[in-house]
Amino acid sequence: MANLGTTQRIPTPSKPSSPTTNVSEPKGPHEKPFADFKFYCPINIPLTAEAAASRIIRNLGNLGLYYTLFIWIILFITLIPQRKVSLILLVIMTYVTTLYGLLLRAFPNSVLLHRIIDKRIISSLLFIATAIQLIVTKAGIHFAVTMTCSVPVVLLHAVLWASSCEFAYETEEGSGKEELAPLTSGHNDSEAQNSDAV
Repeated sequence: MANLGTTQRIPTPSKPSSPTTNVSEPKGPHEKPFADFKFYCPINIPLTAEAAASRIIRNLGNLGLYYTLFIWIILFITLIPQRKVSLILLVIMTYVTTLYGLLLRAFPNSVLLHRIIDKRIISSLLFIATAIQLIVTKAGIHFAVTMTCSVPVVLLHAVLWASSCEFAYETEEGSGKEELAPLTSGHNDSEAQNSDAV
């Protein structure tokens, strides 16, 4: 039979492999990227109480939106089966809070919104109004149980989460300059506003 254009190799005797002293060295080019792999865990216990307090403050500032969303989802789920009116009022207050946040983002250079009216005061008033609405509609127990169960989890995460600033930015593909878009609001927002004003 014909080989149909293929050639056969004659096997050559292989050299005996020399014993390696270091087993962890990469054997081929496909293993080199994994040779320097180190496991990184962003959760650790702070050494002092001052370090824990500063970490809580930093993480509440950087990840506050995610913590709020976590508590809101738990409250939303607990209100679904029994308290329909409270659920509707919670959604309305969520829309009001979202509109206020969008208003802050839409007018970054507004003296009235950023300097005269403090956003912490408005956020506190919106929280108090939501709590009063839930208490009046007889969902105060749901609210209290949700806050009692979720706030310790949030504080525990805020104490143990060591590096919240490393993942705070991603590039926007739609922008022409490949700008960095903040995923959370933190101290970098005020720096961006100051550079926009100049």
